[in-house]
Amino acid sequence: MAVAGESGDAFRSAPEHPRYVYDFTEGNREQRDLLGGKGANLAEMTNLGLPVPPGFTITTEACRAYLDRGVLPADLPEQIAAALARLESQRGKRLGDPADPLLVSVRSGAKFSMPGMMETVLNVGLNDDCVAGLAAQAGGDERFAWDSYRRLIQMYGKTVCDVPGEEFEQALEAAKRTRATDDDLALDADDLRKLVQAYQKIFFAHTGRDFPQDPREQLDLAIGAVFDSWHADRAVVYRRQERIPADLGTAVNVVAMVFGNLGPDSGTGVAFTRDPATGAQGSYGDYLANAQGEDVVAGIRNTLPLQELARIDRDCYDELMTIMARLENHYRDLCDIEFTIERGKLWMLQTRVGKRTAAAAFVIASQLVDEGMIDLDEALHRVSGAQLAQLMFPCFDLSAGPLAIATGIGASPGAAVGKVVFDSARAVELAGQGEPVILVRRETNPDDLPGMIAAQGILTSRGGKTSHAAVVARGMGKTCLCGADALDVDVRAGRFTVGEHAVMEGDVVSIDGTSGCLYLGAVPVRPSEVVQYFEGEVDPATTDDPLVLAVHRILTHADGQRRLAVRTNADTGADAARARRFGAQGIGLCRTEHMFLGERRGLVERLILAHDEAQRAAALADLLPLQRADFVDIFREMDGLPVTVRLIDPPLHEFLPSLEELAVSVALAHSRGQHPGRDEALLAAVRRMHEQNPMLGLRGVRLGLVIPGLFAMQVRAITEAAAQLAAAGYDPRPEIMVPLVGAVQELETVRAEADRIIADVLGERAVEVLIGTMIEVPRAALTAGQLASSAEFFSFGTNDLTQMAWGFSRDDVEGAFFWRYLELGIFGISPFESLDTDGVGRLVRIAVDEGRAARPGLKIGVCGEHGGDPDSVRFFHEAGLDYVSCSPFRVPVARLAAGRAAVESTGSDSR
Repeated sequence: MAVAGESGDAFRSAPEHPRYVYDFTEGNREQRDLLGGKGANLAEMTNLGLPVPPGFTITTEACRAYLDRGVLPADLPEQIAAALARLESQRGKRLGDPADPLLVSVRSGAKFSMPGMMETVLNVGLNDDCVAGLAAQAGGDERFAWDSYRRLIQMYGKTVCDVPGEEFEQALEAAKRTRATDDDLALDADDLRKLVQAYQKIFFAHTGRDFPQDPREQLDLAIGAVFDSWHADRAVVYRRQERIPADLGTAVNVVAMVFGNLGPDSGTGVAFTRDPATGAQGSYGDYLANAQGEDVVAGIRNTLPLQELARIDRDCYDELMTIMARLENHYRDLCDIEFTIERGKLWMLQTRVGKRTAAAAFVIASQLVDEGMIDLDEALHRVSGAQLAQLMFPCFDLSAGPLAIATGIGASPGAAVGKVVFDSARAVELAGQGEPVILVRRETNPDDLPGMIAAQGILTSRGGKTSHAAVVARGMGKTCLCGADALDVDVRAGRFTVGEHAVMEGDVVSIDGTSGCLYLGAVPVRPSEVVQYFEGEVDPATTDDPLVLAVHRILTHADGQRRLAVRTNADTGADAARARRFGAQGIGLCRTEHMFLGERRGLVERLILAHDEAQRAAALADLLPLQRADFVDIFREMDGLPVTVRLIDPPLHEFLPSLEELAVSVALAHSRGQHPGRDEALLAAVRRMHEQNPMLGLRGVRLGLVIPGLFAMQVRAITEAAAQLAAAGYDPRPEIMVPLVGAVQELETVRAEADRIIADVLGERAVEVLIGTMIEVPRAALTAGQLASSAEFFSFGTNDLTQMAWGFSRDDVEGAFFWRYLELGIFGISPFESLDTDGVGRLVRIAVDEGRAARPGLKIGVCGEHGGDPDSVRFFHEAGLDYVSCSPFRVPVARLAAGRAAVESTGSDSR
């Protein structure tokens, strides 16, 4: 050890041995990185004086050390022993004491909630010698003791020793068949004793050893199993889905057991301080008498509504309501609570800020503002662009009066239509083929996660709003209908029956996660209320819809806070009009090549394949009025707002006839002794212009320079349209963007011609036409200072910039190998979906800095699809861009994301 003054304070204060274990009395909710979410919140509730069973938390640092080395850290067993001794003293019981045993639960608890994805083992410390002592604790209740023991063997066998869980389930079903019952509670003490013996035989058959009788061995191996579950397939899939970093690790919480399966005066439940599906105020949840907590979230028995607890045990209900109100005020948010009642005594087992649907997120945030718990900046922080996007999905149109064949609990809103599947792997398979599917189960478990991700919606016959299916679906924004107990689900036969209806795998059903209704066949959909609000069909001044009011309120605040303008990508007047209704402040990308698809494609083909000046001039003359009319329509709809028109940028293969089809046509004509006519000349021209990689070929500015008059025609059409509208009293604001520029000389050449045309057309008219360039070639970003000498604005084309920076063909890589890169963790998300801020983002920053250094007033935006991605929008705000542009339906999402970015970057939120 260093002495004072030897090596500095940091060295002197470092402990000789790292501390891995903290008692619940020693932590708080701010320590989620170290104690995980569950441990931090258990500590917080303990500090608040709430009835929490005593226990201790093993830190995420211990998990990371274990995962690195494959064994528990050397200091950990001793620290666990010391914490266990304190726990035994607090409870007045000893682990493994045959006469009066202490039992503990071993639960995971990562920083971010991962419901059901990692392991839990209950009743650790129970063995053959302790069963009688546990029964004595329970006043001679042998049934309770044997039920607790069979649960331990089942959970420990499956979790710690990889014994197939279905074998335990089959033994349980066999015991119930012997009793002629389908209810676990109908099994008596003798039945459960025999079941324990059957479980022990199953355990031995798979492990080659007897079920461990040493309670400390049980505890240590259970802790290791929880650590190992961080890398379980389902946990990895869930983290990838929710973008949770893979290097965090999980804490482990060791908690003195309290028992909800001691009889009718005991039970367990899960509760929410507000409805997690709608945000409605009040207490919501599920209660199950004579059960342990896993029974509720697993959905193996249908639960009672929380309000029923008031009838069963009024004192515990009132105490629970008081605690829930206190927790919501303390956390200033919807709280998700797990509790157990042990013979009339209430115990709090967990609290956390609860997962909620997108609708509930907006409604609750607005409510909390009204209640003075948070301000509007914090409300904006509490919702996300992804949630707003969910609210814009269609919902069912029930005007035709479809009859529901069953109803259940609408656990996660939405309208989902798809083919019925009963197996997670089958859901993944069909979804991979482009088929929409509905995953149907009696109840889901964590192993079903891949199928839940793949499915359009989830339907279960058991469980409620707090079941595994409901909690996970809400977190993912998936439609979910739970507890449709009229369904008889036969997974092996691949069918479910309800009344006179038999629904087989592959049949189409529709599920409504709001109303809880199940329909046969495909029910038509209609725009959501939120989309109707954006379209102007719902007036926030007159509606009483709490969701519309909440969205309007929070989005209005976002608009007031954001620095980034939000434009749209639109190529027609109709798209421009819709985007303007959705709040677009102009057009950031008008793709002129899209104007020549369909019936006009032949005109561009004539131009590209023209043999001489006369043919080219004729083709351009035919194109000019069509282009002018298009721009008149768009400028009119965007009156007073900027419109950035990208000059034509077609990869030639999109406009030329197929080389293969032409070759086959000519060959067939020759083989039949026929003259191929025009096709032969066309084939020769296409072969001459054929490119191996059209995306890197003759397109953009290169095409404009190779085909004289092409860009000139477009510049003239843009300018004439602006002049025509200005003369009619409109305020057109065109911006001409030159695509695929890599050298300033390219831009200078185009600009010189454009300036002459603009001056010729406008004369003395007071219409300003800006000329700029698209930054989509890495060289353009790296020479931005040069380009700014000739460009009045930059717009980043991040799709192409990503493609060229990575060397990816975006048309090919998604299906070819991105799945493997995501699986391996090389990507957390596709770089075409969310901007690669380290690589492509560095190019953006360089271009912004060097461009503005050369031209201080340079206007800079982005027009790739990243302009509608919330994470990317935050980056663009930080990088100093002036605007983002995205598709019309993403405009509200970008507005919200830009507002959040502004609030979070200034630190003005009230977190």
